[in-house]
Amino acid sequence: MLTSDIRSSFLKFFEDNNHKVVPSSSVIPHNDPTLLFTNAGMVQFKNVFTGMETLGFNRATTSQKCIRAGGKHNDLDQVGFTARHHTFFEMLGNFSFGDYFKEDAIYFAWTFLTKILGIPKHKLLATVYHTDEEAKEFWKKIAGDITIIPIATSDNFWSMGDVGPCGPCSEIFYDHGENIPGGMPGTPDENGDRYIEIWNTVFMQFEQKSGGERVPLKNKSIDTGMGLERIASVMQGVHDNYKTDIFKRIISSLKDISKTNYELTYPSYKVIADHIRSIVFLLVDGVVPSNEGRGYVLRRILRRAIRHGNMIGIKDPFLFALSDVLVDIMKDAYPELEKSRSTIASITHVEEEKFLDTLERGLKILRQDIKNIPAGGLMGGETAFKLYDTYGFPLDLTQDILRSENMSVDVDGFEKALEEQRNRAKWTGSGEVKQEAIWLSLKDKLVITDFYGYEEFYCDSNVLAIVQDGKEVSQLSSGKAYIIVDETPFYAECGGQCGDTGVIRAENGLFTVTNTVKFCDALVAHEGELSSGNIFVSEEVVLEIDESRRRKIQANHTATHLLHAALKQVLGDHVTQRGSNLNDERLRFDFSHNAAISPENLRKVEALVNGWISRNLSVSPNILSKDEAIESGATALFGERYGDFVRTIRVCCDDELGDVSYELCGGTHVTDTSEIGLFKILSESSIGSGIRRIEAITGESIIAYLNNLEELLSRSSQLLKCTQQELPQKISDLTIELKKKNQELANNKLKTALNNLAIIEKSGIKVMSALLDDHSMEDLRALSDAIKAKHPSNAICILISRDSDLDKASAVVSVSPNLQGKYSAGNILKKGVEILGGKGGGSATFAQGGGSLKAKADESLNAMLAMTI
Repeated sequence: MLTSDIRSSFLKFFEDNNHKVVPSSSVIPHNDPTLLFTNAGMVQFKNVFTGMETLGFNRATTSQKCIRAGGKHNDLDQVGFTARHHTFFEMLGNFSFGDYFKEDAIYFAWTFLTKILGIPKHKLLATVYHTDEEAKEFWKKIAGDITIIPIATSDNFWSMGDVGPCGPCSEIFYDHGENIPGGMPGTPDENGDRYIEIWNTVFMQFEQKSGGERVPLKNKSIDTGMGLERIASVMQGVHDNYKTDIFKRIISSLKDISKTNYELTYPSYKVIADHIRSIVFLLVDGVVPSNEGRGYVLRRILRRAIRHGNMIGIKDPFLFALSDVLVDIMKDAYPELEKSRSTIASITHVEEEKFLDTLERGLKILRQDIKNIPAGGLMGGETAFKLYDTYGFPLDLTQDILRSENMSVDVDGFEKALEEQRNRAKWTGSGEVKQEAIWLSLKDKLVITDFYGYEEFYCDSNVLAIVQDGKEVSQLSSGKAYIIVDETPFYAECGGQCGDTGVIRAENGLFTVTNTVKFCDALVAHEGELSSGNIFVSEEVVLEIDESRRRKIQANHTATHLLHAALKQVLGDHVTQRGSNLNDERLRFDFSHNAAISPENLRKVEALVNGWISRNLSVSPNILSKDEAIESGATALFGERYGDFVRTIRVCCDDELGDVSYELCGGTHVTDTSEIGLFKILSESSIGSGIRRIEAITGESIIAYLNNLEELLSRSSQLLKCTQQELPQKISDLTIELKKKNQELANNKLKTALNNLAIIEKSGIKVMSALLDDHSMEDLRALSDAIKAKHPSNAICILISRDSDLDKASAVVSVSPNLQGKYSAGNILKKGVEILGGKGGGSATFAQGGGSLKAKADESLNAMLAMTI
């Protein structure tokens, strides 16, 4: 049975049993900023289980994309060494929110496994928590003489945290047969592969109190999870997840690229086959490689896969091609993969090329260092840090390589060397605002605010709630607060568009709105401060937005859509929006593209947008079902969450020429493009691997920009005593003259330093040194190069410079290549910078560094000279 058939059968079975099929949420949790990645099916329902949120249904089923490659749940190190660990996996689950409980949950699991999948009953056994007699009796009732094992450990009791919902678990195990080593759960050899857990059901029936008390929940719930890859291995008769159909197709393609002995290098094939899945799904959900947080985890996974590709003889980029294979395999289950195919490949290719440039050099240093480490020994933390800092080797990659040599890393030494940079990989939260309990509580008891801001700039309304200092109050007499009403023209910050500002007028009060935000994806909260009087809950009020500001925001939002369309025309269909941010002053647009855009192409983009603006094109909104909108050609944006019904924005030329732009968008827009006025690109830059950013302005902002530019040109021409037209030539002439003067100064500085060299000659070796002032590190390197050019052999050069303005000193050491083995520039420098209270590094022939104790420069120089005697 194919993996895709198992997935669809599972969802259909529960749909037939009155469960709502809920699409997988993103691998980036949107309701829990403390989680690095979505790691279980219940994550998207967490607030439902805690009672903070309610849904329009009480039964659900999902096939959830999960990542376990960072934070508390991290399987990265195990991948490749076991048959069942993955960084990316799919979790099949069925959930009950206060509806059915133990008996039905056990019945559903048993029925699906034995009747739908046809697994022989004698191949299954169940565990229960040792005090859960109720679950044990239901198993006997439903499954007959199935083996039931009571477990007293926390493996069979689940809790959300120190306090909150919790309850006993019941796990279902599959027996792979007597020929596979391993014992039953709860026995000493339970960690073998004979009995494998395939399904876990959590019976949420208690609430854990902070004092240790455990009380029954009013609404008991069910949370289950079954690893799709594990059940696929059962149904396909294999004992290794990597031999199931999905992985076999990936590995088959990898064999064609590698041409190496598959059996001898199987662990590397497993690592790559697993990692390409994480890479693709992280990218499709909006994560990009970077040096912090989720982006850093993605970069680690990419680089680990590249290194294992290197181990099986792949020296060129290959993951970008393998991503195409995975998209083909999984696009039916996850249609968003096809739409992002080119973006995924483009970003992956850029990241591969970047790392391959340094991989071989880093591996060479690593192999050399390994030769000097005894079996079972430690690699120095400084070496591991150099591999990280200079060659881009994450620490776990170095550890992974050393593990195969029965060696490890001095992690404490690495962390000491890393210092501030150490926090790059540390997850401290997503930065997203965690929804306070007050908003979740209000969401359940208030009607959803009706938004009239697409058509109106003001409206009458009623105050539903006032929140001040995190608490609900009945009236506002002073200070800052949030006001919630039943109808509003204020647009809440969402989808990259800023929130509206304006005023709320009551009979005896005036509230100035400084921002409009949305909590729990439903509550529109008007944030601001009481300017005068009082405002009461249930009071009638008038809401009025800042119309002039809103019109500028609308112009910028529609201009963003036009920019997106123009970029696709000029650069290609691979361009995909990766983020936007716009207000009344400017717009910012992030998109996928793997190279800087030439000035010529930027002018083409700008001209296209201004051409559309000048043609007064209609901008038409519409409400459709999400499926209908997608099928009609509307563009859904990267990583965005949509409801069952969506708003579309169509910018149309005419029936003959068709659409300029057609996107799903809930923001506010102009009615025709002439309202934008004019469009001007201010800058284009890179913000990450394969991601570019354009900043632009429209309308009146362009007038202000041109006025500022005119003033700048006028002042510059006055200072340089030339016309504005002569400025480029004048600046060029001055630059050439300045460069010439700087070179003269540098030559004089170098000449003076050479004249001040102290030279000691012993046994045919010249040791040259100087204690200088106010020479930069670049100056010291240039002086060292000049000395090496004059004395190519049998020479050692030691230079220190003190900074007059700062409490620091810099040092460089060079050693002629023919003296290697007897002298090391790195060792000599190390002695000197220790005295300076700093650090440095380099090779046997050249090293540089410095420290903050410049008063000890003389002592440092003498100590380094002593090492040459």
